[in-house]
This record gives sequence, C-alpha cells and structure tokens, in this order.
Amino acid sequence: MNSKQIFKLIVVGNSGVGKSCIILRYLDDEFNLGYEATIGVEFGSVPIELMGKSVVLQIWDTAGQETYRSITKPYFRRAVGALIVYDITDRNSFNSVMDWLEDVQLNASPNTFITIVGNKRDLESKRQVSYEEGVKFAKENGFLFFETSAQSSYNIEKIFEETANKIYQQIQKGDIQLSFDEQKITINEYSESEEEKLYIKNFDDELKKKSLGVVKFQL
Repeated sequence: MNSKQIFKLIVVGNSGVGKSCIILRYLDDEFNLGYEATIGVEFGSVPIELMGKSVVLQIWDTAGQETYRSITKPYFRRAVGALIVYDITDRNSFNSVMDWLEDVQLNASPNTFITIVGNKRDLESKRQVSYEEGVKFAKENGFLFFETSAQSSYNIEKIFEETANKIYQQIQKGDIQLSFDEQKITINEYSESEEEKLYIKNFDDELKKKSLGVVKFQL
C-alpha cells in the first residue's frame, strides 16, 4: 500500500504580514486582499513529491494577534518546520521575528527547520526593511531566507518546496525525528489525529472562556 509521510509546518508572524495569503496562494493559487485575520488556527494539507518520495505538507496558519498567542502555542508541537513571516513594509514585524523564533524553539519539535520570509515584495515603494537585513539575520542564525509576494506569487512555491527539501534531508541524516503518528499515512485517507482532535476541542474551550469566538480549521 502506498503511503506518505506528514511534515507539519507552522506559519507564524505578526498579524497582517500576509501569512494566510501566502498559504492561500500556495494551496489554491488564489489571492484575496480582503482575507480575514486568522482567529485561532487553521490548517490545510497538500501532497508533494520529494526525491521520489510521497510527502504530505500539513500547513498550520496561526493567529498573529497577541490576544491569541498563548493559546496557539500548543499547536507548535510536533512541527518539523516553521516559516517566520514579516512584512517588508513594516519594521515592527521584522523586529518581532526574534520573539517568534523564541516561541518556535520553545514549543515546536527539537531541531525544527526555520525559514525566514519577508513578504509583500510587490510593495517595494513602501519598503522599510532592506533585503540585505533579511539575508543578514537568516545567515547569522543558519536559516533559509526568501522574500515573497503572495499577490504576484513570487517565491511562494519555492519557500514551501525548499523548506520541505531541507526537512527531508535532515530526517535522512537523523537530525529531525518524526513522532510515531507522523511517520506514515495512507494516500487519500488523511484525517485529523486523535491528538489534533483533542487540541481542537481544548482550543475551542479556551476561546469560549475568553469570549474570542471559535477556532477555524481549513482542510
């Protein structure tokens, strides 16, 4: 029976940097300028081929608002890759990258592979963060770096494919270990794990306590 490995990727960064738009462009090749801010977490999945192997990228989109930050952290668990996104037209979002990095390193899997993403390259005239600054930060920390545009789709496929390739290489070397329920799933039979279902219930309960609405999931 054919099977696929699951690579859980989280996409984090300040609210408004374009995380949801990046994911929407990658999964559906669509761009919606009026895309609503994520409340809680959402995730989608897509099958890809890596060096002849079948892999499912499970991409988790997390809310960037401070209000939700403490209750989205549990969803970082078991992530083997993280895209930390900032907006090149917003200096504050770049300054926050280190905070998001600390959250990932504290809450995700050991040796989670990091890619730094400077989004909204199409708004060059409003740029506040230079390309060189992004490159320097990523290089100093040993991360991949790309500038992207969800609007034009510039580098969108590349950030996911390159990140997935690097994760696969690290798994082959033994630097990243997949937990037992991430090892393999049957083609066309992907469903939420029992742990994820429990996460959803607990997260929904937390949101209700805080009167923040309901968690959204997109498959």
